[in-house]
Amino acid sequence: MGAKGEARYRQVAADLRAAITTGTYGSGGRLPAEGDLAQHYGVSRGTVRQALAVLRADGMVTSRRGTRRVVLGAARTQSFAELLSFTRWARSVGEEPGGRTVAIERAVGDPNECAQLDLEPDSPVFRVLRLRTLSRVPVMIERTVYPERIGTHVLNFPVDAVSHTEPLEELGVLFTDADHTIDQYPADPEDARLLGCPLGTSLLRERRRSTDPTGVPVEWSQDRYLPGTVAFTVHNSVATTALYRRRG
Repeated sequence: MGAKGEARYRQVAADLRAAITTGTYGSGGRLPAEGDLAQHYGVSRGTVRQALAVLRADGMVTSRRGTRRVVLGAARTQSFAELLSFTRWARSVGEEPGGRTVAIERAVGDPNECAQLDLEPDSPVFRVLRLRTLSRVPVMIERTVYPERIGTHVLNFPVDAVSHTEPLEELGVLFTDADHTIDQYPADPEDARLLGCPLGTSLLRERRRSTDPTGVPVEWSQDRYLPGTVAFTVHNSVATTALYRRRG
């Protein structure tokens, strides 16, 4: 591709990025079809696809074969200053949270799961796989492991339950403390299928071990977010340090 063609797709990407940032399409909205964008900018569909690839790499739009790109917009910020469930956090920033249980199974916990939940080796656990959305746009895959005493409750929740934390609290299961580990993780085939992203996309991963007021573990969870959808903030002070950086 010549320098002129390369500059053109970057110009289109910059123009679309500015429109997304100013809310022209709205969070969760859809961009015009490739053909319409090509006609609007007076370029080929190939140039439009390159521009969209730039936006996808920046985490501003999703990429789904055969459909128009969905706008993800700017990353929403989640603070670790207080422990909020995904549902409560989403509502606090003006988003509409959603959830769909993709799979739930009772199984023998592996060594790591049993260790994280302070269970005896080979104890039964419930593994729950959920797709989470913000304003109806898929943003995260949630993989949670519960001890059997809690998982039996989750088994009875509706498939489209927006929250699992809130009904569990009504049953007396409280989430009061958590340890978080943040890193990146390449999208596996299941992530790619559910999130509509290319295989191997670098997802933001949050691993979380939550405990109740007595210090007993209530969940071991791994959340994988599409890039550009969520950012995490941590407050530190000389009195207490909430962030620990660890090499993978």
